[in-house]
Amino acid sequence: MQIELFEGDITRFAADAIVNAANTSLLDGGGVDGAIHRAAGPELLAECRTLHGCATGQAKRTGAYRLPARYVIHTPGPIWHGGHQNEAALLQSCYTQCLRLADDSGCRSIAFPSISTGVYRFPLDLAAPIAIQTLAAFSGVCLQKATMVCFDAVTYAAYQQAVQALDDAHEA
Repeated sequence: MQIELFEGDITRFAADAIVNAANTSLLDGGGVDGAIHRAAGPELLAECRTLHGCATGQAKRTGAYRLPARYVIHTPGPIWHGGHQNEAALLQSCYTQCLRLADDSGCRSIAFPSISTGVYRFPLDLAAPIAIQTLAAFSGVCLQKATMVCFDAVTYAAYQQAVQALDDAHEA
């Protein structure tokens, strides 16, 4: 699968599926979650209410409404508690579950935010390699491209470093 990096606003990024770094209620929150809900319109919140939440590390799909995508895939990432509460495995599961759900839905492209690195305080230097390695390891039927949509230059640089480290490891 092709992995790309993009610095910008995920609510304006065109892909078959856009991932929402959601809370477990799947109801409108802050950060990326709030931005996605505002851009998609009230229909997204109405559909999310019918899903009855989602466990951390899992994923659920809705329509995308006013977003430039077919679907929004919601995944609650782990809250950072120092790395001793299975946070890395839960974060990896977020990416894996989103990839599987997108592939099962016939998506060819998916766009991710940096899950859990905002208000959930997962360290960016630890989260970026988990995301990139999980994307690189995925093999599906339909999914051909995954894009990490980085909100700012610091996040973009962390993901660039993770891609370079993966490339270096493959060359060694």
